[in-house]
Amino acid sequence: MDKQWEAKWIMDATFGELRPVDVFQKELESVKHAEPKRELQNRHMLARKEFTLEGGIRSAILDITADDYYKLYVNGRFVGQGPAQANYFHYYYNQFDLASYLVEGSNVIAVHVYYHGLISRSYNSGDNRQGLIAELTVNGKVAERTDRTWKYRLSEEYRSGGTTGYNTQFLENIDQRLKINGWRDREFDDTDWNPAWEHWADDHRLFLQPTPPLSVYEVKPERIHALTDEGYLIDFGHEITGQFRMKAKGKPGQVIEIRCGEELWENGRVREEMRCNCVYREHWTLSGLDDEFELFDYKAFRYVEVLAVQEIFIDTGSFSATVRHYPLDEQACLFDSSDPMLNAIWSICKNGVKYGSQENYVDCPSREKGQYLGDNTIITHAHAYLSGDLRLFRKSLLDFALLSSRVCPGMVAVAPGHHMQEIADFSFQWPMQLLQYYMQSGDKAFLEEMYPVAERMMRYFDKYRREDGLLANVADKWNLVDWPEGMRDGYDFPLKRVPGEGCHNVINAFYYGAMLAVAEIRRHLHLPESGDLASFREAFCRTFYRSDTKLFADAEHSSHASLHANALPLLFGLVPDEARKSVVELIRAKRLSCGVYMAYFVLNALAAADEHDLAYELLSSEDLHSWGNMVKEGATTCFEAWSKSLKWNTSLCHPWASAPIPYMIEHVIGLKPAAPGWTKVNFSPRLPASLQSVKLSFRVAAGNITFSYQDGRMQLTLPEGVHVVEDGAEHGSL
Repeated sequence: MDKQWEAKWIMDATFGELRPVDVFQKELESVKHAEPKRELQNRHMLARKEFTLEGGIRSAILDITADDYYKLYVNGRFVGQGPAQANYFHYYYNQFDLASYLVEGSNVIAVHVYYHGLISRSYNSGDNRQGLIAELTVNGKVAERTDRTWKYRLSEEYRSGGTTGYNTQFLENIDQRLKINGWRDREFDDTDWNPAWEHWADDHRLFLQPTPPLSVYEVKPERIHALTDEGYLIDFGHEITGQFRMKAKGKPGQVIEIRCGEELWENGRVREEMRCNCVYREHWTLSGLDDEFELFDYKAFRYVEVLAVQEIFIDTGSFSATVRHYPLDEQACLFDSSDPMLNAIWSICKNGVKYGSQENYVDCPSREKGQYLGDNTIITHAHAYLSGDLRLFRKSLLDFALLSSRVCPGMVAVAPGHHMQEIADFSFQWPMQLLQYYMQSGDKAFLEEMYPVAERMMRYFDKYRREDGLLANVADKWNLVDWPEGMRDGYDFPLKRVPGEGCHNVINAFYYGAMLAVAEIRRHLHLPESGDLASFREAFCRTFYRSDTKLFADAEHSSHASLHANALPLLFGLVPDEARKSVVELIRAKRLSCGVYMAYFVLNALAAADEHDLAYELLSSEDLHSWGNMVKEGATTCFEAWSKSLKWNTSLCHPWASAPIPYMIEHVIGLKPAAPGWTKVNFSPRLPASLQSVKLSFRVAAGNITFSYQDGRMQLTLPEGVHVVEDGAEHGSL
């Protein structure tokens, strides 16, 4: 822990005598924990404390956190929210500068604390840990802190409309008649509120959150359309993440129905029964006063439908959305080209990453809101370029390291969150991500700290190694290959949650990719070489390579050659020279007969084979399996699958589909770090003839890089002191 707290952990008294539940276990363990108590679920606690300040306010810092989540108000003004979800043994608190919020004399801190209460990917919940801790330091001295003098009361206005997604969130049927008005203000009378329960043995270990709080701001709709005798259709112009807001007035008990969705039905109405297995339909019961609709949890949506009888007054000027996502400087990365489709592809990928980056990266901000390790291979790579901010990337690596140390040294697939899931393919990508972070950041201290985690992960899989070094029967973790199942190109191996017996290609290719990454990390740390890569390559080819076709088979006893079983060996240097042409021709024939996740590896495999024209053709195509197809289907953020119809529960905001961003920068424009932290730059442009102009600027650890191409002329500007490495020689800016 990095702070000694004078404050006490306070909570709803209902939780005071409850023992925490240990929710951590391997996914396939037969031991099951007790179901979370229904009466504790979806619990909203309002806490507040009035206090007086005298003698001037030169500085004011508030440290605060809550379990599961909080929204903070000071003197009636919204300040921020959090924390980033984490495990109790390494739990985060936020820090806010309150100097501009406080006044001489009377002040009030008000906190809305939410306990979700279910086991899910979206919250670290269902473990009976609830409450908050806060400590205000003014002019260098503790001026206020949580203890039993704080008051609290449960909010009853948030009536559950059931859960949506995978226990992701509770729908909020708000009854305005039960709302406690004015509780955030100084003038509010809380004499009948309960004194907070002070937890004498709270076990949270608190650390300052290494990332900033979310960016939270209001946006107005782009279009409002009146529905005949029914209400209004609101369009925010593109997919967003946040909460819809509005004001209305009607008779007590009158109800407004509010529907949110990512798209419209064919009749032009909001599709609230979304493809992604979420139903965004909620009801707002009016009080008879001037009411304001205010949700707590967030959704992914573009459209809203407000349905009400005509006698209810709807303030259309109040329609807005409170948008939330990880802070993104829109000027950190700018891209424009002469190709409108390429610009559109870049835009949907950027927006997917923007709205899919919350307090952690999420696979989708709707159905699951979970941070998946394999998704992060692509998302972190894209986000590093789009934001120039590596703090969330660094934290994501730590999230998996911390939870894996508790559950399985072979890595978990989802972190944070209490949903226990394990995918072997994803485990092997963690060292690749660690190496990518180091090359982007130059943060050697973190590399040294995390390196043992990578080694422990690799050693965990030793029990599945055969005599020849290949992995077989990796049965305690899911062997994914690709997702959805229909995007596996007929992969010839039984891939149920508990995979079939035998030895198959993709898991071993990823294993070798991890071996390469660990070897490279050891080189950067000046550690001796470890492991025999050559013997593994020989065993891999002996087992999967078919000399008659010069292709790789899916499994040891299979003759089927899928895209996946050939692209990954090409990427990781497992393909013999004699077979490179055959493997490339297979990719040319199959194109992107895979999911958008695997497409990242296919594109990079082609780059590794110096097949840049084919890679760009796939990236910019308008086939059914393409980013161009997403654009044609009206995407404003990249999809979970190539088309809305190619997966039964397709999310229309899924940042794992953002591969074009790092590929364009690294392999089309040709800019990659040649040394950790971008102290040296590789520059190998592979611009297709179809592009007449390109402009790119982005922020890296060493500074800003700009590139332009127009009428056959290129210009590259690098940060001071950074040089281009080309054929072993260093050059200045070009």
